[in-house]
Amino acid sequence: MIVMSTISKKMCLVGDFGVGKTSLIRRFVERQFSDQYLSTVGVKISRKNVQLTGVKQREKLDVQLLIWDLEGHTKFKAIAPSYLAGASGAIIVGDVTRQETIDNIPERMELFLSVNPKGSLILALNKCDLVEEEKAAKLLKSMQASQHERVIASYATSAKTGAYVDEMFQFLAYKMVEN
Repeated sequence: MIVMSTISKKMCLVGDFGVGKTSLIRRFVERQFSDQYLSTVGVKISRKNVQLTGVKQREKLDVQLLIWDLEGHTKFKAIAPSYLAGASGAIIVGDVTRQETIDNIPERMELFLSVNPKGSLILALNKCDLVEEEKAAKLLKSMQASQHERVIASYATSAKTGAYVDEMFQFLAYKMVEN
């Protein structure tokens, strides 16, 4: 008889308001997308169980992801450390249609790493369905060139089409369990 144990891991989605953090989570957890913009106030926590195979000498491992959706407003910086504490990883999200949200990514990364220096980071350039493929690829390439050592991957995502959403969450889940 094989005993399956479930472990819990906390991950955070961090980025400016309106970049699509909530939409990425809804796409991953509920398999849904909505064009209705609802601003997250404070933090919203979603749960999703994933099964990882071939990690830590185990054939299968059940992981409960606690996905913290953090509000993106600037006033948030003062309370962010308490929300970020205990996270094994984060997805830092920028909106490819708003350059300032991409320019703010390094600041968001530093904030997360100041609280979780051993955390794993993934960069998500979201809303790629709204720009030409070349522009998204160019932005992704420039992000990768200046990448922080804690960044384990970068993705050009679309919560609307689902492009790279599952891959991104799954990859971060693996890395959080391995570390």
